Amino acid sequence: NNVKCFKYLGSLLTDDGRCTCEIKSRIAMAKAAFSKKKNLFTSKLDLNLRKKLVKCYIWSIALYGAETWTLRAVDQKHLESFEMWCWRRMEKISWTDYVRNEEVLIRVSEQRNILHEIRKRKANWIGHVLRRNCLLKEAIEGKIDGRIEVTRRRGRRRKKMLDDLGDRRGYCHLKEKALDRIKWRNCFERDCGPVVLTDY
Repeated sequence: NNVKCFKYLGSLLTDDGRCTCEIKSRIAMAKAAFSKKKNLFTSKLDLNLRKKLVKCYIWSIALYGAETWTLRAVDQKHLESFEMWCWRRMEKISWTDYVRNEEVLIRVSEQRNILHEIRKRKANWIGHVLRRNCLLKEAIEGKIDGRIEVTRRRGRRRKKMLDDLGDRRGYCHLKEKALDRIKWRNCFERDCGPVVLTDY
């Protein structure tokens, strides 16, 4: 029998190759960690300090292994909902208070940032891979020999790992940019425009 889901190095791997189960699992762990330290995050400490604590302690749990995620629209919505959950809990805003997300973000002086954080982490990791000669780089470039059964599937094409970096000029240009580490990092630090919600 084929195994549909198993845990490897702390991450949930599923037979469909998607990340939804892993993302839900990480979010659940992060929420549990938040609840354990709730008194700290909702205390009268300086707002900026509490935000740094949330991003350092809670987001690190939620985004473990995010460099390898291929995000569908539903996954991105789960992550953005989790981001707003953090700020609402931190400011003790109940869902029954009917406070809009925009108002919550103004109160905590934040913008929606979790998807951009994932994109930067992925860019740093992919840049490191592209600058080396390694097995993973060969796998990305499709240089590993093997039989591949090509079948035509209906619907949109499946999203690939590099698609989140959004370079329309193709892989070669992406690889060329990655060779200069400083320019590569500055590119993704500076250019964190809106993340396009796509599905596959």
